[in-house]
Amino acid sequence: MSAPASAPAPLPVPDGDVLSRIASWCREQDHRNSYLADLRRLVEQESPSDDKPLLDAIADLLQELLSERLGEPSRTVRHREPELGDVIEAEYDGTADGATVTVVGHYDTVWPAGTIAEWPFTLTDGTVSGPGAFDMKAGLAQGMWALRALRELGLPRPTVRFVFNGDEETGSVVSRPLIERATDGAAATLVLEPGGEWGIKAGRKGVGIFTLTATGLEAHAGLDPAKGASAIHALADVIRDLVAAAAPARGTTVNIGRISGGTARNVIAGEATCLVDVRVSTQEEIERVDRVLAGLVAADPRVTITVAGDWNRPPMQPGPGGRRLFALADGVATHIRAPLAELFVGGGSDANFVAALGRPVLCGMGATGDGAHARHEHVLVADLPDRVALTAGTLLGLAGEQGAARG
Repeated sequence: MSAPASAPAPLPVPDGDVLSRIASWCREQDHRNSYLADLRRLVEQESPSDDKPLLDAIADLLQELLSERLGEPSRTVRHREPELGDVIEAEYDGTADGATVTVVGHYDTVWPAGTIAEWPFTLTDGTVSGPGAFDMKAGLAQGMWALRALRELGLPRPTVRFVFNGDEETGSVVSRPLIERATDGAAATLVLEPGGEWGIKAGRKGVGIFTLTATGLEAHAGLDPAKGASAIHALADVIRDLVAAAAPARGTTVNIGRISGGTARNVIAGEATCLVDVRVSTQEEIERVDRVLAGLVAADPRVTITVAGDWNRPPMQPGPGGRRLFALADGVATHIRAPLAELFVGGGSDANFVAALGRPVLCGMGATGDGAHARHEHVLVADLPDRVALTAGTLLGLAGEQGAARG
């Protein structure tokens, strides 16, 4: 019997004096002001997920900002998409031998075109607000400035492969395979989604997106009610059964986000649909919910129930490599400010795809604040320099890593 494999050695935390230099550089007023100026440019360039011209415009802006802050990339590819946002890959060579870190962020937002006119970029009372500021345009700027800090200070740095996508809010259908390819062989992946207070996201729930459709028989509600079979009534019954499958203690939630159906008040509905969002923490819960979905049957045999959709994102659970990566970031954070909070949240992100492949990944490396997808969306200005320093210090710690953290 072979001996069990030994656990990989911890990633070395950079010297405290060096981390203090990074933090001091990031906290300089001129650097903070320039960072905020970049954030303003990104927020004022609207980028709803369903507006291709606006998505193209912000992709152009991101490439412009990369060149302004970091120079021309060593390698760049822009994967053109006919309807969704393009995927930008921009790579900057490092000083370390062979170490590569993939830095991922999305530039699409949930806010429709024209929102900026009624909700402009605002800097007041220690916060920045505006559509997409928190989720996640602050993170995009942060990633650029973290690498710039290492370069300006003459410190070692890994090869950094930026991947910016424009379809995350709609499920990353186009960008997922590109993200999976871009993270293959990387020492680590850092996802610039918003963080939480002084913490980062080590775990996320999996996300299932489904549509239930009930198909019945139309009839006049007064003259021939017995000849009808109501799709709405049947859908209401199966919704009750599906919602009952939620198990919050196990991390499973079920939400019916929208219901539609029928044609008129006095017509027995021939068709009805509902949109379903399911969040789970484990693969076992995915399998259980799948069985529930497969078993949904209308009480009236004249009504059929069909289920469309799939699991958009698998659960993100930290493996050995992810825990090793968190320990590095925690060590960096402790020198800069304080130990990190290890957060486990219900929302999914592109980090879920990376974790599912057994690759070390940290999410929530971006800005702190609150209000993702809400009108009170905002970023805490005081935290911005330290969040940039956290990312820079983590990159520094990975500068000599050869990808052995996978697990």
